[in-house]
Amino acid sequence: MSRARVKWVFACGVVVLLSGGTILYWGKSDPRQAPSSALPQPVPVIAVKVRQHDVPIILTGLGTVTALNSATVRSQVTGLLISVDFNEGQSVKKGELLAQIDPRTYQAQLDQAQATLEHDRAHLKNAQLNLKRYTELTREDSIAQQQVDNQQAAVDELEAQIKMDQAAVESSAPFDGITGIRLLDVGNIIHPLTGSAAAQSTAGAANALVVVTQIQPISVIFTLATTDIPAVQNAMANGPLQAIALGQDDKTQLDVGQLTVVNNQADPGSGTVQLKAVFPNKQRKLWPGTFVNVRLVTSTEHDALTVPLDAIQQGPQGPFVFVVGPNNKVAVRPVSVGQTFGAEALIENGLSAEETVVVRGQYRLSPGTSVVLADADNPNAVPNPSTAASGMLP
Repeated sequence: MSRARVKWVFACGVVVLLSGGTILYWGKSDPRQAPSSALPQPVPVIAVKVRQHDVPIILTGLGTVTALNSATVRSQVTGLLISVDFNEGQSVKKGELLAQIDPRTYQAQLDQAQATLEHDRAHLKNAQLNLKRYTELTREDSIAQQQVDNQQAAVDELEAQIKMDQAAVESSAPFDGITGIRLLDVGNIIHPLTGSAAAQSTAGAANALVVVTQIQPISVIFTLATTDIPAVQNAMANGPLQAIALGQDDKTQLDVGQLTVVNNQADPGSGTVQLKAVFPNKQRKLWPGTFVNVRLVTSTEHDALTVPLDAIQQGPQGPFVFVVGPNNKVAVRPVSVGQTFGAEALIENGLSAEETVVVRGQYRLSPGTSVVLADADNPNAVPNPSTAASGMLP
C-alpha cells in the first residue's frame, strides 16, 4: 500500500472517531434523552368515613293501594232520578245526601214509615217508664225479677224497631269518602237490584249511581317471601311494626303507617305471603289501585356500620371496598353486606368505625396505589365511574 493511500485511510478514521465522539457527547448532554425518574402521581378519589349509628332492619315488598271501604250507591226503589247532589271526585261525609228520586210515587209509603216511627217511639217511651218503675219495685220485693226482665226485653225490641223505622225513612252516604265518576244522569229511571245473583251482576252497573271510596285512612296489601314471616311475627310480638310506603322510584316517601295483619295462608306457587298495612294518607298521596314499594321495619340494629352503596365493589371473591390508609395508600378489604337500603349499605364484617373508604374513582386503583382526596362537592373532581371500567380485584 502506498504512503498516500495510508494517509487517506488514517484521515478517514480520525473523522469517524470525531463524529462518534460528538454524537456521544451531545447524546449524554441532552436532558431530553435522559431516562425519567419521576414517581407516579397520586390518583384523585372521593372518599368518606364509615358511619356508626342506629340502623333500621328493613324488609321490602311490592304492594297495591286498596281502599279500606268501597261501596256502589244504588237505589232501594224504582223511580225517576230528579237531582244529583254531588260533584264527581268530591269528598262526602257519612250521611250526606247524594241524589234524590221523585218522591210523589212513594209519598204515601214515606208518610206511613214516618207514622210507624212516631208510634214506636211513643211505645218505647212508655216501656222505658215501666221498666224504671218495675226496677224500683224489685228493690222493695214488690214484684218478681222475671217481670223486670220481660220489660227489659220489650224495651230492647222497641229500640231495634226504631232503628228499622229510621232506615226506611233515611238514605245517606255509607261512610266518609270520595265519589267517583257519575254512572247515571238526572232524568233516568233508577232501579233496585232484584232477582238472582247473576242477574244482579249483569244489571249492577246500569243500576248504580256512583262508587264511593274511602281513602283516609287507606290500606296497602303487599307481599313478602315466606322465609321473612318468622322475623315479622317475632317483631310483631314486641309491638306494632312501622310500614313506609315509597313511590315506584323507591325513593319518594309517600306515607308512614303500621302493619295490621299477616295473611293466614301463603301462596305455594310464588312462595310469598300477603300482608296489610294501614296509612293515615292525610296528604292523599296514596290512591287506590296504584303500585307502591313498602318497607317494613322489623327491628333496629344499634351502633351499626354503614357506607355509601357506591363504595361497594364486586370481585371474584365477593364484595370489597378500597380503604385509604394513614399514608394515603389504598388497600383492598373484603366486606360482608347485611342489607342495602336507598344509597346506603349495612356492613356486618370487614370495616371499623371512622375508617375511610373510596366511593368514587375506584377504577384506577390497585393495592398500594397512592391517592389524593378530592372535593366531594365538586362533581368534576373525579371521573364518573359509569363512564369507566368498574373496580376489580387485582
